Amino acid sequence: MSKNCNEPFVEPWINEEGWSEKELSKLKDTPTYVVSLPHTEKNLKILNEVQKETGCKILLAMKGFSMFSTFPLVRKYLSGSEASSVNEARLGYEEFKKEVHTFSPSYTEENIKDYIKYSDHLVFNSFSQWNKFQKIVEKSKKRVSCGIRVNLEHSESEIEMYDPSRPNSQFGVTRANFEEDNLDGIEGLHFHNLCELNADALERSLKVFEEKFGKFFAKMKWVNFGGGHHITREDYDLDLLKKIIKDFKVRYPHLEVYLEPGEAVALNAGVLVGSVIDIFRNGKNIAVLDISPTCHMPDVIEMPYLPTILGAELPSEDNENVYRLVGPSCLTGDVIGEYAFKNPLKIGDRVVFMNMAIYTMVKNNTFNGINLPNIAIMGKDKKIKIVKRFNYKDFKNRLS
Repeated sequence: MSKNCNEPFVEPWINEEGWSEKELSKLKDTPTYVVSLPHTEKNLKILNEVQKETGCKILLAMKGFSMFSTFPLVRKYLSGSEASSVNEARLGYEEFKKEVHTFSPSYTEENIKDYIKYSDHLVFNSFSQWNKFQKIVEKSKKRVSCGIRVNLEHSESEIEMYDPSRPNSQFGVTRANFEEDNLDGIEGLHFHNLCELNADALERSLKVFEEKFGKFFAKMKWVNFGGGHHITREDYDLDLLKKIIKDFKVRYPHLEVYLEPGEAVALNAGVLVGSVIDIFRNGKNIAVLDISPTCHMPDVIEMPYLPTILGAELPSEDNENVYRLVGPSCLTGDVIGEYAFKNPLKIGDRVVFMNMAIYTMVKNNTFNGINLPNIAIMGKDKKIKIVKRFNYKDFKNRLS
């Protein structure tokens, strides 16, 4: 990640293997998210390897990837799902059909019963929330295991906006505010302070976790190391991760260990295919796409970052076919960035953005009344099947 949020960084760790420009260019309807089942399964096998060799359980954090048409494949490998809203919990309950873990900083008297209905584990963000809802959970006919999220006050993320351990963070209980005499009914501890990081960041964080909260482990049944583990990234240190978890379980054999990555499940497993709608000049070549970063891949603007395009590269003095790619909305800032292509772009050409399964479908929107992209699956035979199309009703039904 870029240290300066105002300077877009170029997305790293993109693996173009297995993605065919020729096959994707045949896609008739754009824009379309295409998720590859073989790519997804490759990631899942790596995650399952970690589970098998360490005895931990890995959950799908649905905030990063909630494409439930892939859940029959995902649940073959992972132990359950992690939710942060009633809707996510319900989706996990109805479609993933394994363990459902929920964390929310905002349980209410109106939603707590729904959370209980769909969840097997509930993690509370504060002792005030725990005190308010403890009796409701305990009186429920359904057995739910409850935990407390703790704040390590130890930062690993370079960008403050993605750092749950930043000063004055709204997430988790710090050691100074931890109510050690208020743990009756609490069976687990949860921390999350990573973002797209390697195993060495977990190693340092876990040391802080044990130093600050280790005295309470004997009272617990489970711990959750949170998300942000980029386990399926090519340069991720799998051996170190396995060692960290194994050593922890040797020290605390009674504790079940959970991890809940979101990105790692679908990293590099999806693309967003769009078309060139218009080309003109205003000091430079400008290509209008049917893909809007504002609507269809909002992290490009929020983070900000420059996504990888299949077959394209960053502009240089040697490039002739350089274009500024913009979206179709009336927003002046609906700009993706500048790219160099092998050949001059033509109206109707397909443009394929890499790594668009994660934090895209879950965050997209219909600003300006722009349709959401289709959602499609690509199998081992490279054939693409559209499983969801959006239309005017989807836009209208969000309004009143």
